[in-house]
Amino acid sequence: MTKEEFIELCQCGETTAVQYKECFTTRTKIAQEMVAFANSHGGVILFGVKDKTGEMLGLTFKQLQDTGLELGNTANEQVKPAIYIETEVVKVDDKHFLVCHVKEGKNKPYKTNNGEIWVKQGQDKRRVTENSEILELFQDSGIYHAEETSVRGSSLDDLEMTILRDYYQKVYGKGIEDFNQPLPSMLRSLGIMTDKGELTRAGVLYFGKNPQQYERAFKIKAVAFVGNSIGGTEYIDSRDIEGTIPWMFREGMAFLKSMLHHRQDGQNFNSVGVLEIPEVVLEELLQNALVHIDLLHPAAVRLLVFENRVEIVNPGRLYGGLKVEDIRLGASKQRNPLMADFAARTMLFRGLGSGIVRALREDVIIDFIDEEEANQFRVVIWRTTDKDQVDEFRTLLYAADTIQKDQDTIQKKEKYIQKTIQMDIESIQKGIQNVLKERNQSVTELQMSVLLYFAKHPTASRGDYITATEGATEGGTISAIARLQELRLLNRYGGKKNGYWMVAFE
Repeated sequence: MTKEEFIELCQCGETTAVQYKECFTTRTKIAQEMVAFANSHGGVILFGVKDKTGEMLGLTFKQLQDTGLELGNTANEQVKPAIYIETEVVKVDDKHFLVCHVKEGKNKPYKTNNGEIWVKQGQDKRRVTENSEILELFQDSGIYHAEETSVRGSSLDDLEMTILRDYYQKVYGKGIEDFNQPLPSMLRSLGIMTDKGELTRAGVLYFGKNPQQYERAFKIKAVAFVGNSIGGTEYIDSRDIEGTIPWMFREGMAFLKSMLHHRQDGQNFNSVGVLEIPEVVLEELLQNALVHIDLLHPAAVRLLVFENRVEIVNPGRLYGGLKVEDIRLGASKQRNPLMADFAARTMLFRGLGSGIVRALREDVIIDFIDEEEANQFRVVIWRTTDKDQVDEFRTLLYAADTIQKDQDTIQKKEKYIQKTIQMDIESIQKGIQNVLKERNQSVTELQMSVLLYFAKHPTASRGDYITATEGATEGGTISAIARLQELRLLNRYGGKKNGYWMVAFE
């Protein structure tokens, strides 16, 4: 890291990827920071920089040596599994600083010696306690695949045997009966059935008679709008497409082709013409959306056709630490390897990496947007190759997105505040206690007092609580709020001026 880069990090404040430490505190505290970075997207800890303010204080030679030694010991002994870190010293004027680099880990979830799992949240961190979030971390590391889990209540009767027979014939060149093996044994070998005799989620989605009987959210919602706004009330066509993955792919492609223009481009008068967006682009991107869906957070794949663009929205952000620049170069990690294998054998699917590269070879302008907060991956395919025109469209589109998000935040705030104002304290307290029981958590009397106050006064400040509460101290209040945020019982949205507190009571 150069001197200039270091100064810039100190001037820009703490973020999801940057933490300040005036000095090495304790192995326990630093291990928490390392775990949070390793479970998220990695980051740097700057030692010799004052917390929160970014004031560059520097370290003595002894502090540099002791900190480097303690960091190595912490990474090896206080983080499970152990992580590899890199340290370096940066000199700014006459002051020296130590930078600790922590990469995103490949063996998530990482824990402290106490078994705590931490992740980054904004400039701070929070402890993970919910099973669904822990499964996400296992999924990110490739240890767990939701597609392999058993579908409760399903059986051999839920399989569409015609699809299964076609698969065997196409892949192996012979029928199921020709193998002279029990069908359940063959299905277990393919990952279609579990040892309990129930189907896997991959088996249901690819070979099921009625996949939506068990996976209700997994469908395609296709809409062709009039104009270019998703908020528009007029549309040309709207369909919910259900069925197996191959069926939804075929019907999704049929929808896109029916909504897009065909150009003659040298074709004779009686020909159908060439699709304005090459079919290979739509095929690769739609297949990716269906096969790489995040089954931990099931939702519909959306096909949105506007006058100036087509959007394919996949419910599931980029997987395994991949970035947009990685997939543009062909890098690939499979969230659902079973479904990817089925698709590669019977459809046009060639995997996320090669599919994206293949699409980018065409004369089309494509934007890839990894929306982590919304847990979705959005692909925007522009219906023109005029770069100046696309730049103009982009400006309007992404400005509208920002405005919509701001409006959504305001509406959410107003709805929440209106609800809490109408509720009595007893109802809110009962709701909080139910949440605590469900999560197997507990709070102190002070922490409950803080929750109840901010539930009824969402826009109040910390100082307002101290003034309104007899015996409240600044230190105790700060500590209580920090603990409640760590437990995700109290969340802060927005800035100091227009922000508000949201209490988990339902």
